Amino acid sequence: MTDYYPNHAVLWDMDGVLVDTGEFHYKSWKKTFERLNVPFDRQDFTRTFGMNNAGILEWVFKRKPTPEEVSKISEEKESLFRDLVKGKAEPLPGVLTWLKQFQAWKLKQAITSSAPPANIEFLVAELEIGEFFDEIVSGFDLPGKPDPDVFLKAANILQINPENCVVIEDAIAGVEGAKRAGMKCVAVTTTNPARDLAKADLILDRLAVMNREDFLSLLG
Repeated sequence: MTDYYPNHAVLWDMDGVLVDTGEFHYKSWKKTFERLNVPFDRQDFTRTFGMNNAGILEWVFKRKPTPEEVSKISEEKESLFRDLVKGKAEPLPGVLTWLKQFQAWKLKQAITSSAPPANIEFLVAELEIGEFFDEIVSGFDLPGKPDPDVFLKAANILQINPENCVVIEDAIAGVEGAKRAGMKCVAVTTTNPARDLAKADLILDRLAVMNREDFLSLLG
């Protein structure tokens, strides 16, 4: 008998989960900050990966950026990012398999990314995966992860109880945000080592190695 889970949802992060864009983000941030004469290195990038742009700028500037700064700097950085990644984006191993499996199980699916809407739409089109998602929720204008707002907003839109949601993340801030939302979390070590993702319920090197039983155990 086929398993159906219409009262559950999977909330996908995008960068580092659906697609490996880390190097493109690093290069576009690095170039943007160089133009501003602001230091930015790999350690800064790893620490801030998964945050929205306002959070990244606050970390780097050591102060809260103005809305005008966020808007202007984000526009430059994200334009650079889209130019760099165009034609080079591919789903990470296991992504297409699980998108299809979750759809077959009638799980609701949403993207819950800190990226600006234009980036999410661009990458979904590049990857040709739009058919799998019931909703796309950007946390760009919400309090950034680890604040749980983007996850709770998606659950509310999908009309799924938070405890029935499984978040797939790669960022430390994302894992923390998922747990603050009262959700289960699968973490992949695309960006961070397993020890830094220890709060997740299931930690994997890549989604391609996730098995059916381990995932279904998260649905309760």
